[in-house]
Amino acid sequence: MKLEAGKVFSIEKENQPLKGCTVSKELEGGRNPILIFSMDRNTDISPEIFSEHKFLILHAGDLEVYGGKSQKLQNPTVLSQGESILCKVDEPVGMRSKQGAIYTEINIRREDKMNEVIKAGEVFQLKDLLPYGEGKIVNMDVVHNEKMKFVLMAFDEGTGLSEHAAPGEAIFFALEGEAIINYEGTDHTIHAGEQFHFAKGGRHSVKALGKFKMALLLTLE
Repeated sequence: MKLEAGKVFSIEKENQPLKGCTVSKELEGGRNPILIFSMDRNTDISPEIFSEHKFLILHAGDLEVYGGKSQKLQNPTVLSQGESILCKVDEPVGMRSKQGAIYTEINIRREDKMNEVIKAGEVFQLKDLLPYGEGKIVNMDVVHNEKMKFVLMAFDEGTGLSEHAAPGEAIFFALEGEAIINYEGTDHTIHAGEQFHFAKGGRHSVKALGKFKMALLLTLE
């Protein structure tokens, strides 16, 4: 991935829109490309027909997803900060923003194994997909194949993951609360809305500071 490993960062703060422009940046190519988009206010990505799903995670601003088989541009699906959507395939899909938007886009193939709780075209909050368990860590696989895995985790207060090594590169998304990531012997406090990049083989542990939810996007060679 085209990210520096071993530090807390913010996709939102590091990808501010350019005036009047839409900017895309590829973080990962391969089977499931990962991109960051920043759209200035009143910008538009015209509808196109895609054979693969676009999984969008909105970090900041507002985003309208529009198009559809009817070709009507009215009544778009509107995302607010922190919301996500799995775009439909084989019908026109466009994105536009009134106030500006910064989002991550993950390309999901039809044959990838998607959790049945995710319905294409429906808006949801990742953090709302799984509950907390008393004294437990709750996991949910959102989508996976042999080269990629996107998983959610909910940590009850006082729980955590002992030190282990990452089998591939990964992006850690803090969704709710805060936690301490120990990466290669150094502690990093991460808060909701921030991200962290693990290099392949990077040794790390996670300790929740109160209740904490996260998403992990893992890519394998």
